[in-house]
Amino acid sequence: MSETHFYKKIALSLNINEKQVDAVVGLLDGGATIPFISRYRKEMTGSLDEVQVANVRDEIERLRVLEKRREFILESIEGQGKLTPELISLLRYAETVSTLEDIYLPYKPKRRTRATIARERGLEPLAQLIFEQGKIDVEAEAESFISEEKDVKSTADAISGARDIIAEWVNENAEARDKIRNLFKRSATIKSKVLRGKEEAGEKFKDYFEWEENLMACPSHRLLAIRRGESEEVLSIHIAPPEEEALDILVNQFVNANNIASAQVKLACGDSYNRMMQSSIESEMRMMTKELADEKAIQVFADNMRELMLASPLGQKAILAIDPGFRTGCKVVALDKQGKLLDDTVIYPHEQNKIFQTKQLVLAWCDKFKIEAIAIGNGTAGRETETFIRSIEELPKSINVIMVNESGASIYSASDVAREEFADKDITVRGAVSIGRRLADPLAELVKIDAKSIGVGQYQHDVDQYLLKKKLDEVVESCVNKVGVEVNTASKQLLTYVSGLGSVLAKNIVDYRNENGPFKSRKDILKVPRMGEKAFEQAAGFLRIANGKNPLDKSAVHPESYGIVEKMATDLNCTIEQLMTEKEFRKQISLQKYVTEKVGLPTLNDIMNELDKPGRDPRKSFEVFSFDDSVHEIADLRVGMKLPGIVTNVTSFGAFVDIGIHQDGLVHVSQLSNTFVSDPNTVVKVQQQVMVTVMEVDAQRKRIALSMKDALASPTVSKPVQANINNKKGKPEVPANDFAGQLAALKEKFK
Repeated sequence: MSETHFYKKIALSLNINEKQVDAVVGLLDGGATIPFISRYRKEMTGSLDEVQVANVRDEIERLRVLEKRREFILESIEGQGKLTPELISLLRYAETVSTLEDIYLPYKPKRRTRATIARERGLEPLAQLIFEQGKIDVEAEAESFISEEKDVKSTADAISGARDIIAEWVNENAEARDKIRNLFKRSATIKSKVLRGKEEAGEKFKDYFEWEENLMACPSHRLLAIRRGESEEVLSIHIAPPEEEALDILVNQFVNANNIASAQVKLACGDSYNRMMQSSIESEMRMMTKELADEKAIQVFADNMRELMLASPLGQKAILAIDPGFRTGCKVVALDKQGKLLDDTVIYPHEQNKIFQTKQLVLAWCDKFKIEAIAIGNGTAGRETETFIRSIEELPKSINVIMVNESGASIYSASDVAREEFADKDITVRGAVSIGRRLADPLAELVKIDAKSIGVGQYQHDVDQYLLKKKLDEVVESCVNKVGVEVNTASKQLLTYVSGLGSVLAKNIVDYRNENGPFKSRKDILKVPRMGEKAFEQAAGFLRIANGKNPLDKSAVHPESYGIVEKMATDLNCTIEQLMTEKEFRKQISLQKYVTEKVGLPTLNDIMNELDKPGRDPRKSFEVFSFDDSVHEIADLRVGMKLPGIVTNVTSFGAFVDIGIHQDGLVHVSQLSNTFVSDPNTVVKVQQQVMVTVMEVDAQRKRIALSMKDALASPTVSKPVQANINNKKGKPEVPANDFAGQLAALKEKFK
């Protein structure tokens, strides 16, 4: 099947035209990256964005895998001498892997089955005779198949063997399997039960000790929770539709008479379903729903990761970064505006006899290193350290004190990347540096950490790890190229994610920079070892040179378009610098004049936007945030309190919010808004600053229920109620206003 046929299907499914699909596939096959295609090849693709380009890539990959399997099956059946025009037609028009496999099943090499043994005993003619369901005497016909030599000892043996063959025919019938598969999708339930003796050890899965609900209605986080319970050998899972409906489907298809032979066919249908088809389709459903749950969970992680990566940077500021601690003190580092480590020390703000000394040291360092902001990790002793720093009356008001989410900082501090960067420093110093740099530029620092370690997903350890890594890498690549990278200061890790580079070229760029000094123009990047024209084409537009020879080098204008800008400047009798700094010149430009066969208005508009604000950072401006000074621990919370918080994680069932007490609270999806919310991501994002109302507090179990509903100014106090979900409808019996009960039921799944 030609790929042109694929393009039609992809265009139809994605609601774009075939030329767009053809262009994207051609560019991808030629080695172009998604960020490059969506940013610099708009004329070719019809201005498809990154998501659309990625969708085309995913579809063409899926269809190519399907085609490869189709060709294998055709060759396999042909090799058996059983390929007919009808089979060729069926296989050519099969549009899913499951349809292909159903067609292939009768011809697929298989292990020795009961039907195989029956055929070896010569019973296939009897099976065929019974399957025709004519008015025959089955017992009499079976007598002729009795044979000591073939181990058929009685008519019962013969009939039983014939039924085994018929059962296999039923199981291998593509139409029947498709009907049963659709029944599973419509009506199957997923049931979970606790394994005997695992009640105590599996307490965290208590919600699912006796659980049942419609399979396709089961949300991804619940399905993954149940599957985790099964993998930990606490739960057993069974997926099936009503058996009577399944048997009716098979009987209606295969039983076409009302006689002794048809009664045997009916028995074979039941045997086929219960012994073969049910478990086979159940396995398919397990795989399919797992893939769907993985896809949903991975997308949740990716969405959160994108928000975290694109969090507002404080920018190039001299920063005092503190990794807080009680017993061992707080590790303090001073960073210059480029994030370079200047000095490090330890302070003890929580020891009474060292408070004065600590205050003097902080003030001295702020003066010595011209500190503009103080970053404090939000881990253990974070709020206490923040309170101490804010209590220093002599601290200049111009210095902002900011709490920083330190999730992943410990991972970085123990990594090879950190050891390479700070070989002579211990992990506490590295952690403090990471906290400070994350405040200055979250993106540049987070690329050094394994994305899975940042913890902004749900059940990330239960999903397909290959797909998770692939998706998160794509998110990081997208974010890095969206923001752009200053080639003269970027780390090797950051450069790795630039379109077209990778780890080898990233290292070569850093090595070349260290040996030859900063790059003075984008053209100089071509001097880097192994930097070919193709890699340069892919990367150049995303690499910035702030003080380069050509003023366009600090912009997102691609070098291939420099000639257009130069012509604009010549036509206006001005310099490129004037074109970029003086709006009056830009107003005089008629874009239509510069349209060519290869360059259209989409690219010209992008160029004009860049000339207006060259190299602008697409991230939001930084906003200083502070927690409520009266709240430091869970004991300080009171129902009804309204508190500022920062969203730390968004899941399919709600959002977790840091309110400054080392224990995030949960805003259940039902409490995110006064209106119905189907997807929490439409209401809140990771790193978003929000106001929440405390609804319930369970100090013993460290559970906090929060609300973002405007109307809940005076919430009523109610005792936490343990969710009772041991009912057959699969719906927790938790009162709608019992937020702690909802919290308890949900949080159990995420232990």
